[in-house]
Amino acid sequence: MVAKLTTSEQGIPKLAEGAFNGHSMTSALRRVMVCSPKSAGWDRDDQASRWRELGFLRPPDFAAAQKQHDELCGELEIAGAELIQLPSFPDLTLDAVYTHDASLITDFGLIVMNPGKMPRASEGQYHRALCESLGIEILGEIASPGTSEAGDIVWLDSKTLLVGNGYRTNAEGIRQLRKVLAPEGVEVISASLPYSTGPAACLHLMSLVSLLDEKTAIVDLPWLSVETVELLKTRGFRLTEVDHSERESLACNVLALGGNRLLALEENLKTNQKLRDAGFDVRTFRGSELCINGGGGPTCLTRPLLRADSE
Repeated sequence: MVAKLTTSEQGIPKLAEGAFNGHSMTSALRRVMVCSPKSAGWDRDDQASRWRELGFLRPPDFAAAQKQHDELCGELEIAGAELIQLPSFPDLTLDAVYTHDASLITDFGLIVMNPGKMPRASEGQYHRALCESLGIEILGEIASPGTSEAGDIVWLDSKTLLVGNGYRTNAEGIRQLRKVLAPEGVEVISASLPYSTGPAACLHLMSLVSLLDEKTAIVDLPWLSVETVELLKTRGFRLTEVDHSERESLACNVLALGGNRLLALEENLKTNQKLRDAGFDVRTFRGSELCINGGGGPTCLTRPLLRADSE
């Protein structure tokens, strides 16, 4: 059951103990899990030396990444979000900063993911432990041979989940998601993902489509399947295309903060201007080291736990 917001004596909404939900990707962000580069071991030689194995473009610069993560957290707090920090654990890799992937929050509890990127296999259990400590119920867990990463998952509405079928989330993982969510009346639709540059690439569904509001999505149209594009159009979504020159700098990775506000990477000037021209309030932070180096943008860096526009 979803815990409710309460109201302070001053009339300002505050968070109730154990409050969580998950079926909106665009309502006001109120509570979010993050993992700093420090917690993910970016300052440790044993983890930093694995950058090639993890698909990073170059050796990580801890100081620059931590500064950029602090900028991200500052923007989230300005937007009104409570930050929940994932603690450090010895087996977390550099990728742990991308907290979106290892768990999926729903209105009925947390689903623990089983990442298709093997070095990240332990992350879901740490998400589970932290969320249980917050009073969040555990709804289910994806188990081998199923794989699933939440970066492949988009809520089209409160009862419809679009899930990318690719190298990080496989058909068995999607089958298990259906089994967990069917009793709650949630439909799970599979979406084929492109080959891109192969199994080593981090190409999630959310690398190709991010929701900006309930009926607007930013998309990398040439990389989406025909079926996915037609599904979005059939469901009435307005599609805003990224500037294709900014594809490699994660222009499609935009986090909705609620109330027409977005958080995007400062580097994507052309795409950000398109969003502003479309009427959105675009906040930015620098992501050259934290995001572009490792292939994860604002949505990847955040695991929303509660969104609520009103009481």
